[in-house]
Amino acid sequence: MSVWTFGVAGCLPMPRTGGDIVDLVRGIMSASAKSGAETVCVMEATVGYVGKAQPCSRSYTFGENAGFLKGVLQTLGIRLVLVRPQEWQKAFGLGTASSCASKNIWKNKLKAEAQRRFPHLRVTHKTADSLLILEYALMKGFNHG
Repeated sequence: MSVWTFGVAGCLPMPRTGGDIVDLVRGIMSASAKSGAETVCVMEATVGYVGKAQPCSRSYTFGENAGFLKGVLQTLGIRLVLVRPQEWQKAFGLGTASSCASKNIWKNKLKAEAQRRFPHLRVTHKTADSLLILEYALMKGFNHG
């Protein structure tokens, strides 16, 4: 989970439990309110894929977690912006995942771009997408109503 607080990007591990997710989101909202800024969540709009790349159980867990997060955001009155992967990825001009010889090569491209844009953070394969979605949101001005 990437956040933009007081003009600084940060990256936090996604909490493992529902209660921890709610606590984290409330904390982000509180910091946002203190600064007078609106809390906005920009999330990748994805669909599950079952097959060689991902087993059904993993797809189910991903969907369940995404749905839970959407419910928390709606309950707390946080504006949610959904962005298709093709949309945010195109903005960085890195080509497409299908144009790479392997998934690892694609992930390395995303990681390198995120590290270039956020040199003060330790970027990993797990955090690169999130940081690039944050950068895309800032480029598009989603944090301005």
